[in-house]
Amino acid sequence: MIKNPIQEVTNKLQYRAIGIVKGIYKPINIDQLNRGTISDKEGIIIETVILGKALALIKKYINLERDYFWIVYPRNKNINNLHFQVAGIWDPYQLNQVDKNNSEKDTNELLEELNLNNNYFSIRGILVYVNTQKKEIVIKICSSPPSKRSKYSNFKIIIEGEISLQYLNNFVSLNVIRDGNTLRMVKYEIIEKIKTK
Repeated sequence: MIKNPIQEVTNKLQYRAIGIVKGIYKPINIDQLNRGTISDKEGIIIETVILGKALALIKKYINLERDYFWIVYPRNKNINNLHFQVAGIWDPYQLNQVDKNNSEKDTNELLEELNLNNNYFSIRGILVYVNTQKKEIVIKICSSPPSKRSKYSNFKIIIEGEISLQYLNNFVSLNVIRDGNTLRMVKYEIIEKIKTK
């Protein structure tokens, strides 16, 4: 059984912003592996930081000359300014136990069997802003439970796409693809209206 790089949702109001991107990671400085860039096969370069648990994997297993599928948390300040926080690396052959039936398959095929593909993102949160002219929406993500929430545990992500203004303050689930430095919505589902205090 191959471990899905983007886990199934366990709660209908589960916030998240996570995706999978194939590329080569290049640290800015070889002595400081946690800051660098990921470049994809089109030559698009995205600023990247490596989070703690992924850093240990990179030091131990990763060949910085080759490309990998990176499990990333996206962040952006505007529609064309994407950067990543790497949470993990998806390499079923090197880092996971793969059953022998799948050992002939290419990693892209394995990803498709999990209904995923390169540059796919799952974004779940509250629709807080809609710009119909620019075709942009803003989703607020809360990264900790309400009891422990501080203003620093929330962030917003800007996505190219259209959702009706009537759904403002609704919890939404989006399927998104990365196109260069832009996150573009492919489809959305309205989960429920969020009661504002």
